[in-house]
Order: sequence, then structure tokens, then C-alpha cells
Amino acid sequence: MDWNFIPLAFGEIVSPLTIGYALAALGLAVHFGFTGLLNFGQAGFMAVGGYAFAITTVKFGWPLGWALVATILGAVLFALLLGIPTLRLRADYLSIVTIAAAEIVRYTVKTPSISQYTGGSDGINGASRDFYALNPLPDIQYGFGVLTYNNNQVWSILVGWAVVIIAAVLVWQLMRSPWGRVIKGIREDEDAVRSLGKNVTWYKMQSLILGGVLGGLGTVLIIIPTSLQPDNYGTQTTFFLYTIVLLGGATTVLGPIIGSIIFWVVLQLSDGILTLLVNNHLLPLSSVQQGPIRFIIVGIALMLLVIFRPQGIFGKKTEAQFSG
Repeated sequence: MDWNFIPLAFGEIVSPLTIGYALAALGLAVHFGFTGLLNFGQAGFMAVGGYAFAITTVKFGWPLGWALVATILGAVLFALLLGIPTLRLRADYLSIVTIAAAEIVRYTVKTPSISQYTGGSDGINGASRDFYALNPLPDIQYGFGVLTYNNNQVWSILVGWAVVIIAAVLVWQLMRSPWGRVIKGIREDEDAVRSLGKNVTWYKMQSLILGGVLGGLGTVLIIIPTSLQPDNYGTQTTFFLYTIVLLGGATTVLGPIIGSIIFWVVLQLSDGILTLLVNNHLLPLSSVQQGPIRFIIVGIALMLLVIFRPQGIFGKKTEAQFSG
């Protein structure tokens, strides 16, 4: 039996997918956990940020710094387009608009008429050129066995986790500041905050922008060592992010980061175990059926988590998870 799936699963701890989702989930925690915004379109922010970065670097040849500025501006513009018509309304309007907007973005970038810029259904490759040019690491192999990485992969891991740590410290400091106390007050009772003379809509907009920028930067960390594919940013991505946030704790800063690690490690472990059982004819399943089964396992785990520990692994029972 091939047991290599076990170290490979734990290798997900340092994978670009885990790093990018940790940053995007932290952004969703700013929206949902700290502000109470029902954003079901975080995948849209991720797609907008990723395409802003990939198009400016690959198609227009912009340097890395300006491409990152384009990523941030793209997420800010997307937040303004979503927030201006909806943030004054009830929370469910935002959820409807965001999930629809994320799908509009995904289908738009796949349109053949603009595929010369977006790559259409094939996406965009080659956004890593300037990033790897900054790599100071020697060109040797790192790690051992199945967990062997080249210098560019290690550079991506180091920079990725550094960005996540910086973002986590930033969010932690913000939530301890007077701004953060207003944000958490909006989550609990926005009418009470409004009665104190605070511009609730403007604070919500700031939160939407901050979390959206983190989502866009998360995609950059994902696509630099891989590629940008439009179908990776559908509604499934947003629900993955909610699973991660609820797993770690929606009202914590560390929770989404640890939640991302646990989510991807468990998902890969379950896939490896199922593959082992199917290949050795210990489960009456086909390879086609195997994929959905692992998501069913994750879904059941999420249901149990919500029932028995709704505050997440790192959340406190006294903290509200969101306000309607």
C-alpha cells in the first residue's frame, strides 16, 4: 500500500492554496465574524484581485509593485460597487448581491470577446516572473522525500506566510482599536452604534474594503506558483472559506489561519484514505464517486462542528458568531 498521501497531506500546511485561503478567510472573518456582513461573494473579491494582478503582469508587463497596487485598487472598486447600493439595506441584500456579483465576475472573464486579456476558460499563466526574480535563495533542493521543494517554491512559502502573519497582526491591532470596537458594535447592534452618532454605512464600507483586499491578495499568493483559472473562484470557493472561518472561529484572528490548515490537511487526508480503500477494493466506489464523497465527509464534519461547537475551535462561547 502507498502511504505517501500522509506526508503529502501534512505538506498542505505550507501549500500556496492553504496560505492563500488563510488570507482570504481572514478577510471573510473581518466581514462576517467582526462586522456581521453576510458576504457570500468573497470568491468574487479573490477573482477580481487575481485578474488585476495577472492581467497587469502578463498582458501589460507591469512591474510587481504596480501589479499589487492594481490588485488592491481592483478589490476596493469591487467593494464600492457592491457596498454603495446595499450596505444601507438589510444584511440579506448584501448576501444576494455578493453571490450574484461573484458569479458575474467568473462568467465575464470567461467571455471569448475579452479572452485576449483574461485568457478565457484557460485562465492566465506566467504571473510569477518578477516575483521569482526577487528570490535570494540558492537554486538547490529543500526538504526530503515526497516533501521536496525547489528554491522558488520555498520562496513562495516564506513570502506567503510572512504576508499572512503581517495581515493577521494588522487585523488584530485594528480590532483592538477604537475602529475595531465600532465594527464589533455594528455586529451586535448597529442601531445602537448609529444612535451614538457613528456613520454605520461608512464603517461597513471600510470593513468590506479591508476584507476584500485581503481576499484579492490571497489569490495572488495562490496563483504566483501555479496559474489563474476562472472556475477556481465559483461559489464553492466561498463556501470553503465559510467552512474554514467557522472551523477556526469567526470572531478570532488566529481561527481562520488555523482553520485553513486543518481544512486542507483533512481534505487531502480523506482523499488519500478513500483512494487507498478504493484501489485495494475495500470500498465499492468508483474513482468518479470518490471526489464527492470527500466533500460529504467535510460537510458532515462541518455540521457536527456547528452543532457542538458553533464558536469554532478558538472562539469563546460568550462571543456571538454573527448578527442577522
